[in-house]
Amino acid sequence: MYSDESPTPESHPSAQPHEQTPNANAANSGSSAIGTGSSAIFTTPSKNTRNEMNDLEQRVAELQQQEKALRQEISSLQASYNTMLQRQIAEAQTAIGQLMKESLSELEQRRQTLQLTVEQLERRQERIRNEMRTTFAGTSQDLAIRVQGFKDYLVGSLQDLATAAEQLQLVPANSEPQRPMKPQPPAADFVQAEEEPIAPQFADQRFQDQTKRIRKLLDQYRTSPDYYGPPWQLRRTFEPIHAERVANWFFTQGGRGALRTMGSRLQNILIASAVISILRDLHGERLRTLVLGNSPERLGEWRRGLQDCLGVSRADFGSEEGIVLFEDPEPLAQRADRLLKQKQLPFIIVDESEVVIDIALLQFPLWLAYAPDPLNPPMVY
Repeated sequence: MYSDESPTPESHPSAQPHEQTPNANAANSGSSAIGTGSSAIFTTPSKNTRNEMNDLEQRVAELQQQEKALRQEISSLQASYNTMLQRQIAEAQTAIGQLMKESLSELEQRRQTLQLTVEQLERRQERIRNEMRTTFAGTSQDLAIRVQGFKDYLVGSLQDLATAAEQLQLVPANSEPQRPMKPQPPAADFVQAEEEPIAPQFADQRFQDQTKRIRKLLDQYRTSPDYYGPPWQLRRTFEPIHAERVANWFFTQGGRGALRTMGSRLQNILIASAVISILRDLHGERLRTLVLGNSPERLGEWRRGLQDCLGVSRADFGSEEGIVLFEDPEPLAQRADRLLKQKQLPFIIVDESEVVIDIALLQFPLWLAYAPDPLNPPMVY
């Protein structure tokens, strides 16, 4: 704006020295004329300057308004950004809190489930400990207490066994001279072979091989127990008192008789398992064991005890298998009769809970009954 005004006044003074040199008066008169002309020249640029200044002021005002508007817009954008950021942070915190709450709830449920499982396992452990304490430690303590009471009975039984052994040695001496004198036709041998397994007489002097075999097995069970032997072989510790009971049943009672209970069903099952193992060794799969008990609980104890002592499985229990369990004597007698007709060998075991033995059971060749101790009657369920 000022660049347009500056050339106009400066152009005339630059030319004035050349014109003032010839005549000073003319210069004086000319100066007044130039003065009036210069005032006219400076009047016009001032109006333009004001207009331009007004325009600039308007533009500055507009720019200031735009700046103000931009500042307001920036402030509003900053406020909306802060609001949105706070909302997102609040939503994230809410989501995290919900996730943590769900995770804690799930962990709490798992903790409760694990706590219930631990409590169940602890109760089961305590129950097993009580059973072990009752069946093993309690039985051993009870046996230790009754040892003195069994002393007299054992002495009498050993004396009877010694007497029976002496008789076993005398009979073969008388029968040996008669063997060459007495002819035996082949038909008689076959008849005898068929009759002996049906009604074995272990106390008879003719069964020397079976007697030796039984004594050998009893010594093996007592001195060298095989805890991992094949099925149907005794797998438990066999004490001399157990061997004496089994020998008495075989050689004194001839496989048909009653034994006084040992005071524990597990001990009775151990003796019966030894008898079953020996009979199984002598007669093989022809042997069928029939157990009589007057309640499912007692029969369950017999099943578990025989599985434990003989290493058999549940598949060996059934009407057509090696061991059958009965609650009543009538169906047991009928089953034993059918087995005899099928050339099988039934072995009947009567639990001590049976106060009275059915007469029909006494006709079969092999049976073992446990007589309850009058001083310690059996537990009633």
